[in-house]
Amino acid sequence: MSKTMRMITTLRQHWPEYLMEAWGLGTFMLAAGLVGTFLFSPHYLPHNFVPHPLMQRVVMGLGMGLTAMGIMYSPWGKQSGAHINPAVSLTFYRLGKMQYWDMVFYILFQFIGGLIGVLIVAFLLKQAFIDPPVQYIVTIPSGAGVAVAFIGEFIISVMMMGMVLYSSNHPKLAPLSPVFAACLITSFVIFESPLSGFSMNPARTVASALPSGIWTAIWLYFVAPIAGMLTAAQLYLVIRGKHNIFCAKLYHHPHYRCIHCGWKPLRRDRTKTTF
Repeated sequence: MSKTMRMITTLRQHWPEYLMEAWGLGTFMLAAGLVGTFLFSPHYLPHNFVPHPLMQRVVMGLGMGLTAMGIMYSPWGKQSGAHINPAVSLTFYRLGKMQYWDMVFYILFQFIGGLIGVLIVAFLLKQAFIDPPVQYIVTIPSGAGVAVAFIGEFIISVMMMGMVLYSSNHPKLAPLSPVFAACLITSFVIFESPLSGFSMNPARTVASALPSGIWTAIWLYFVAPIAGMLTAAQLYLVIRGKHNIFCAKLYHHPHYRCIHCGWKPLRRDRTKTTF
């Protein structure tokens, strides 16, 4: 089969998962835009009720963490695996748990979905979202500089992928992977976002950069997350071995098909089966 035919066949068979990935990051960006605008824009009352920067980040972190957890536990998140991040998809491809065209289409639809989410918020909230201080919730390095932002993005990416690989491949912890991810995202927003704006996701940063025209140090939001997650994957391979990586899903639920490992869903009336 030629490359073109393989691409077309894969797209025809797996397009629902690709759309789910677009929906996932689009939903995340929609929530980030709404919560960020209500918290940081002086046009809205929450900004006056939560004026302290630390408390604003706590509320923002909880909003983002709970949104991510909801996406991962949703039926669509369970089916696609809820990567919603090109760095995650690239890492699972590197680990041999994704096919090439699945990885390509996951990434493409993640970028599309993220941008659509941002544009929806801009349409709904207009200048409050577009103008400073919200400014399309762009991610740019803080006054501490690009190097510090790079280190921050790299470290949180290592932590996130390390957690995903360990928990998702542990039968007792796998159902809690979305909870662990939510806790990490919340803590990253609170403690790391003052350094880099908290991205950990190239598609998330581009979704804000395209309509805003703000591309400050854009390279680091590609290089640091990808390098960090690939580093975590390599460490996991060294410590645990490739045989301890079961699938590319963050949470492998037995009732949903898996285009990565070939799992077919069981009928809900059958006995409980682990992956």
